[in-house]
Amino acid sequence: MAANVADEISRLQAELAELKAKNADMADQFLRAKADAENMRRRAEEEVSKARKFGIESFAESLLPVCDSLDAALAIQNATAEQLREGSDATLRQLQQALERNKVVTIAPAAGTKFDPHHHQAISMVPADQDANTVVSVLQKGYLIADRVLRPALVTVAAPK
Repeated sequence: MAANVADEISRLQAELAELKAKNADMADQFLRAKADAENMRRRAEEEVSKARKFGIESFAESLLPVCDSLDAALAIQNATAEQLREGSDATLRQLQQALERNKVVTIAPAAGTKFDPHHHQAISMVPADQDANTVVSVLQKGYLIADRVLRPALVTVAAPK
């Protein structure tokens, strides 16, 4: 009987030692997983911070040629009106291309286009020989940035007859 008790104690001590080893291993795995999660959270915060800080970098780079063109135009002492006009047209094209490359799209509805309150802002209603609630003229272009209205187009709208 004493041998059975001694064997049982020995078996229980071995089982206890095995469970302690498993517990220590699980605690170690938990601490490593916790540290990994904390590192991932910290890296994600750093990436978000960098994106906020440098997100406009590509846009700014695409505007640099526009600045260069304006600087070059201002450096010409005795430019003719024709040269100024040509330079302004070329610079405007550069600016429009930079905006388009950065997903900024112009809203300039053609006359007769149905008025869309999501993209247009009606400044006035005027009598016109076209359907009511259609654009008569654009007073100021609007802009979208990736399907979001940055600024609505300012338009006049045909009044009901």
